[in-house]
Amino acid sequence: MLREPVEVLPAQEVGPVHFIAIGGAGMSGIAQLYHDLGVEVSGSDQADSPALRQLNRNGVRTHVGHDAAQLGDAQTVVVSSAIRESNPELAAARERGLRIWHRSTALAALMLGREGVSIAGTHGKTTTTGMTAVMLDGVGADPSYVIGSPLASTGKSAHLGGGEAFVVEADESDGTFLQYPTTIAVVTNVEADHLDNWGSAEAYHHGFLRFATGERVRAVVLDGDDPVAAALGDQLRSQGRTVVAYGEGKGCEVRLSELDFEGTSAAATISHDGWTGRMQLQVPGRYNLGNACAAFAVGRLLGHDPDALVRAASTFTGTLRRFQLVGEVDGVRVYDDYAHHPTEIRAALTAARKAAEQGRVVACFQPHLFSRTQEFAQEFGEALALADVVVVTDVYAAREDPIEGVDGSLVHEAALAAGAESLYVPNKAHLPSALANLAQSGDLVMTLGAGDVTLVGPLLVDQLTVRR
Repeated sequence: MLREPVEVLPAQEVGPVHFIAIGGAGMSGIAQLYHDLGVEVSGSDQADSPALRQLNRNGVRTHVGHDAAQLGDAQTVVVSSAIRESNPELAAARERGLRIWHRSTALAALMLGREGVSIAGTHGKTTTTGMTAVMLDGVGADPSYVIGSPLASTGKSAHLGGGEAFVVEADESDGTFLQYPTTIAVVTNVEADHLDNWGSAEAYHHGFLRFATGERVRAVVLDGDDPVAAALGDQLRSQGRTVVAYGEGKGCEVRLSELDFEGTSAAATISHDGWTGRMQLQVPGRYNLGNACAAFAVGRLLGHDPDALVRAASTFTGTLRRFQLVGEVDGVRVYDDYAHHPTEIRAALTAARKAAEQGRVVACFQPHLFSRTQEFAQEFGEALALADVVVVTDVYAAREDPIEGVDGSLVHEAALAAGAESLYVPNKAHLPSALANLAQSGDLVMTLGAGDVTLVGPLLVDQLTVRR
């Protein structure tokens, strides 16, 4: 379901706030910032988690399980897209006539009065948001930020800074990126996705046009190498809007050249407005050089020194679940990645291939959403075929009900058809042992998906340790 923007009040004026599903990556950070502002905060989630426990240690009243009594004296209730109307806390909040906000509205309320930097795109949002936050922090700007995944260096996904910039990951899946008071809009790329909400590629593309032409937007940063984003840039320029394109193309204002990849690092020469410097990253892949280029462009729009921005880029060590090293045992390296779209999988496995050098790449994929699996099964199989060995498990349903005839075997069969050596292990619990049996010294094993496949990597490392 697409959400249209709603009226927003300043965060300090919404009274005690209760978050339903407070332990989620996005929700926990927003809840922490409300607490840091001095607002009374409480929340609940269906299961205990490290995020829930951390919030509790920080002074937020948290509950495991959902019960109407846990609303307390809340005046505002914040929900995620995953919360159904049958949730007892949401039902009680409606009965009491409380203010009910989606998480995006709660975040927009925090951004009021700041320089809103909203980072959108089909792929790369989380990493680009993290890079932007780290680079701005590195030049002394002390930005506020909310990222969809914690920074690997600090374990934090949110911070309430004293600077003017407020950097957020802007989710297009349900249209909530239109809610934010954005002054600098970033579009990393545009490739049709979430058509269960948008209905068509045309509607999805038009959503990005609305995002880039919001009433507060003063500049748009976009990937000049991405054909759809580049076309959006042309359209915006024809309206007299400020556009900064980044990429390798000659027409890009922020341009990459002399790219170099070694292991799990990447480097490139970056040029902008007569200035040229060398950017060295601690994360791999051409796509990460592009992400860093976008963050650099934001920093320049905010008036920061280019040399300082490039130095700060070298300190970025990633966000959790983005090419994250889980462990290494007997020459087997285990990584985890959030990639859940064919393009993302292709990018992750291309980087993995370079990092593996002479070793094999073993890809373990958990499809996310029945609708996406049905739509992209063939493309998933073709992308996974970049690996030497593929292991596919069943679909992570997330917010959806099953679709008859749609399961992980569709992706497995597509991988086989694309020439991959593929194994179908429908029960996720059997994945660690299946991967342990496959793994050889020199292999790079990568778990891929937006669901709970992230739990598999640590279990695999345990099994490999026992085997040793």
